[in-house]
Amino acid sequence: MLTQIARPYASALFDLASSENQLASVETSLSDVSRLIGESADFSRFLRSPVISADNKASALDALLGKAKTNPLVGNFLRLVAQNGRLFALDAIIAGFRELAAQARGEVTADVTSSAPLNADQVAALGETLKAKIGKTVTLNQFVDPSLIGGLQVKVGSQMIDSSLKTKLAAMKIAMKEVG
Repeated sequence: MLTQIARPYASALFDLASSENQLASVETSLSDVSRLIGESADFSRFLRSPVISADNKASALDALLGKAKTNPLVGNFLRLVAQNGRLFALDAIIAGFRELAAQARGEVTADVTSSAPLNADQVAALGETLKAKIGKTVTLNQFVDPSLIGGLQVKVGSQMIDSSLKTKLAAMKIAMKEVG
């Protein structure tokens, strides 16, 4: 349901940004907004709250955008989304836009989950390895999950590569039960 709401908004913003040659700038501004949503639980709850009216959300967003100095195209787009009462779908809209931008550049997006943040050398090495395997430039979305203990989980499209210690330990536990 959420993707049905998000897809037209993402497509419209992508078309507008393309026509005005602002794809990179818009994508950077949307990444900043996405980071804010991810880092601030209060802001995320604010966007999703059905109790707060669309007008109140739009005015609060105006104040925030005024201080953030975001791309004017993104600012106007966010105001439109707020006025239409669709801020709850903002994460999905941003993800949809990123997918369209990556397709336009001939890139593939991979979600990488590690037990600790990856350093720049590790990100570059992983990106090169995936590029060699897939044949396309790979954009990495990084996530941290300490419960993995070590290793990585990499998801590219519908393919999942899981080399985490958590999964290996779970497999050993199952194997030990079968033996005993």
